[in-house]
Amino acid sequence: MTIVPFSDESYPAQLNEKLNKVRRLLSDTDIPEPEVYESPASGYRMRAEFKVWQEGSTAFYAMYKKGEYKTPYLIEEFTPGYHRINELMPRLLAEINQSETLRKRLFQAEFLTTLAGETVITLIYHKKLDDAWHAEAEALTSLLSVSIIGRSRKQKVIIGRDYVIEKLSVLGREYTYQQIESSFTQPNAVICQKMLTWAVEKSSGIGGDLLELYCGNGNFTLPLAQNFDKVLATEISKVSVNSALYNMRENNVENINVVRMSSEDFSQALDNVRPFRRLKDIALEDYNFTTIFVDPPRAGLDEHTTEVAKRFQNIMYISCNPETMARDIQAMSASHKVVEFAVFDQFPFTDHIECGAVLMKR
Repeated sequence: MTIVPFSDESYPAQLNEKLNKVRRLLSDTDIPEPEVYESPASGYRMRAEFKVWQEGSTAFYAMYKKGEYKTPYLIEEFTPGYHRINELMPRLLAEINQSETLRKRLFQAEFLTTLAGETVITLIYHKKLDDAWHAEAEALTSLLSVSIIGRSRKQKVIIGRDYVIEKLSVLGREYTYQQIESSFTQPNAVICQKMLTWAVEKSSGIGGDLLELYCGNGNFTLPLAQNFDKVLATEISKVSVNSALYNMRENNVENINVVRMSSEDFSQALDNVRPFRRLKDIALEDYNFTTIFVDPPRAGLDEHTTEVAKRFQNIMYISCNPETMARDIQAMSASHKVVEFAVFDQFPFTDHIECGAVLMKR
C-alpha cells in the first residue's frame, strides 16, 4: 500500500512558496501585503473522492497522479481528510469487501461530512442498482450512522438524505448551511470560517445595497447581509439556488433576494440589453448598490462582468485562481485600487490557493 505523503513540518515551506507565486502574479498591481490565513496541515478536507481499484475479490481506495491515470496509488488513510472521513474509510471498505453486492462493479466512493460529523457517502457503479443492493446499502447506512447514495447510469438511490447540515461560526454567530452532495461547497471548513469572517469585517460600515454574483448556496451571502440594507444575489445552478433559499429561511435572514441567472445575463440586465423573465418581480431601480461581491469559477470574470464591476464604488473579489484574479484586477486597476488583500490556504499541499481582495474606486 502507498500512503499519500503529507507532513506538518513541510507545511510552512509549501505555503510560503504559494505566497511568493501570488506576489509574482500581482507584482504589476499595487496591492498591500497580504493577510495570510493558514489551514490546519491535516484533517482539513470535509469532502473526498476516491477511485475504487479492484484486484480479484478485493477493493481498495486509490488515487492517480496527474497524467498517470493507468497507475493507481492504493491508500489506507487520507491525512488531509477530516477525522470523520478517516474513521469511516476502513469501516466502509471492510463492509464492501464482505459483500459482493456492494463491491461488484463499484468504481468510486465519495465522502461529504461536516464539523459535527454528519456524513453522506456516495457509491458509484457500472451496474444497475437492484433491490438486493438497496437492502445491503440500508444495512450499511444503519451500521455506519451515515446517509448512503448509490449512483449508476440514469440512477440515483438515496438512503437517508442527499445533503448534510453544516454549522459555521462567524464573529460569534452560528450559521446553518444545507450542503447538497452533488453541488459545490467549500471543502475546508476551518478556512471557510476565516474567509467569511474576513469578508464581514472588511465590508463593515459600507452600507447601502450589495450585489453578489455566483452566490452558490449563500455561503458568503448570509453573513454579509448584516452589513447591507438589501442584497441581490445571483446563481445559475438550480440546486444551489434552492439551497440558498433554504439557508435563508433556516438562518432567519430576510433582506436577500436570490435570482437564478448567470453573471453574464445579469450584467446584460443591468445594461438593459433585453428584459429577463426571471427579473420580472425585481425592481433593479430600487436598489442602491454600493458594493459588488464576486466569487467566480477558475476562469475568472468575463469581460462584460468586469466592465459592470467597474461601476461600483466597492468590489469584493474572492478567487480560487490567482492567475485569472491578477488579470481581472489589472483590468480594473485604472478605476479601482486594491485596499485589502488576503490569502487563504484552502488547499494545503497542492498548487491551489484562495485569495480575497477589496477594491475601492479611485
